Amino acid sequence: MNNHRSNYLFMYRSGGLTYLSLLLILALLSLAAMATLQLASFAQRRAAEEELLFIGQEFQRALLSYANATPPGGNKAPPSLDELLRDKRTPTVRRHLRKLYIDPIRLKPDWGLITSPDGKGIVGIHSKSDRQPIKIAQFPVSMSDFENKKSYEDWVFKTP
Repeated sequence: MNNHRSNYLFMYRSGGLTYLSLLLILALLSLAAMATLQLASFAQRRAAEEELLFIGQEFQRALLSYANATPPGGNKAPPSLDELLRDKRTPTVRRHLRKLYIDPIRLKPDWGLITSPDGKGIVGIHSKSDRQPIKIAQFPVSMSDFENKKSYEDWVFKTP
């Protein structure tokens, strides 16, 4: 009987140790999962940031193309972003931009607009996100003024 009791105590103690080991393993797996999610979130935001730089340059090129295609005496800045899709100022419709992109940071189609001094046209765009960028240095020369900016709103893509 004493032997049976010691076997029971051994099983009880080893069961407790197994339970404790299982809890420790679960805690470690949870920490690893959280770290993986944070890394994935960082990578996703970094990709959205790179996409914002690409899209901003697309808008910048489209605004410059619109200005260069302006007939003499016309307004060099489009009254809306839709004008970049179908510029009807000449006999043949011209497309300066393939499509109106969404802001990859906010995942919304609305952009902050920079208007011309007379207020009649758009000369630049920016994200409306006030989040702090990951990238703060080593921009191409054409975007050197983006260095050390505090938010994506400060990344303004405009005609020169």
